[in-house]
Amino acid sequence: MKIYFKELFAYNHYTNKQLWEAMMKDSESIPEKSLKLFSHILNAHQIWNNRIDPKIIPVGVWERRQLVLEKEIDTQNYILSLLILDNYRLNSDVKYTNSKGETFTNTVQDILFHVINHSTYHRGQIAMDFRANGLTPLSSDYIFYKR
Repeated sequence: MKIYFKELFAYNHYTNKQLWEAMMKDSESIPEKSLKLFSHILNAHQIWNNRIDPKIIPVGVWERRQLVLEKEIDTQNYILSLLILDNYRLNSDVKYTNSKGETFTNTVQDILFHVINHSTYHRGQIAMDFRANGLTPLSSDYIFYKR
């Protein structure tokens, strides 16, 4: 199962990199909503990684960062996710406090799946926002990555 998660995180990283490159190429035309959603994807990934393996003080989940910095943030998220997969059991419980101050417990596996699912969901929103603003959306389906 860990090998499968590593594959999913490779896909996530690859797709985020492709999206970042597309946004950088035409940065003046990218809608603010898309930029905010992309920051949110990376921020949430960082926050969830940090809940499993506290290493850094995470940013706010909706904090908007400069696009130029986000490629490195995505790479750091990817590397830490791989380290988590190497160093934690998937069925280990993680107790954490959410942004509302509520305490929950989930397994490492559930959290990592959530990160992938959450990222895919918001990349879909970015694709819709691109299309609504006359831009060509990135083809980010997992099956396209696997081909």
